Amino acid sequence: MGARIAYLAALLAVACLLEACGGGGGVPRENRAEWRDKAEARCMASGRVRASSYVQQVSSVSGPSACGIRAPLKVSGALGGRVRITPTATIGCPMTAGLDRWINNSVQKAAYRQFGKPVVEIKQIASYSCRGRNGRHRGPLSEHAYGNAIDIAAFKLSDGTQITVVKGWWRGSRREKAFLKEAFAGACSEFYTVLGPGADRHHYNHFHLDLLVTNVSKGRHFCQPRPSRGFFAAAEGDPVSTASIKPIPFTGPPGAD
Repeated sequence: MGARIAYLAALLAVACLLEACGGGGGVPRENRAEWRDKAEARCMASGRVRASSYVQQVSSVSGPSACGIRAPLKVSGALGGRVRITPTATIGCPMTAGLDRWINNSVQKAAYRQFGKPVVEIKQIASYSCRGRNGRHRGPLSEHAYGNAIDIAAFKLSDGTQITVVKGWWRGSRREKAFLKEAFAGACSEFYTVLGPGADRHHYNHFHLDLLVTNVSKGRHFCQPRPSRGFFAAAEGDPVSTASIKPIPFTGPPGAD
């Protein structure tokens, strides 16, 4: 009996090593790249993000492996609080600044172009989370594990209309499809990794946005599905204008989540 228990214990120890149990909770082991903390520090020093009632800095967070954010921000609003972020997201300064730019330069323009109304609320379903990509226990850590990613699932217009990625992308009205695809293409210019419906089975209901620097190659970002000819749906009775959107060709290593 004692030999059997020892054998089982040895098997568990090997399994624990294979699943990176030493990193805590099955989180993949990974060293923290220097550029991460430097990017946070530069962003905070630049003044691009300022503390307010809807952007509040909290104590640093850390987890097993390389997880953590040195200067985490609790973000409940963008564009001076005019666009609510629900529930409140925990992300780093670079993602906070990028989210603001994307909403201002792409999301709101697409909303006015298709509906004549602004977006007043964005629903996110994942911000900081110490885990592997797509929840795996092996392989690289997710950019969510660094507060360097956010998943967007829905948008609400000023008249109360809600546009969800899961329904609007494939089965929405022509204007909903056009809005979502314009917003997605704009994200491909702003963020370094953008994944959405059609990229793989994990992203059928949201846009994954992150700033993983290794997904930038010669000025190009990793974007799936790739905005290309035929990607944009036409609005009802009026073709979508894409003049202000510069599609980013698919390139680089497998996308991060």
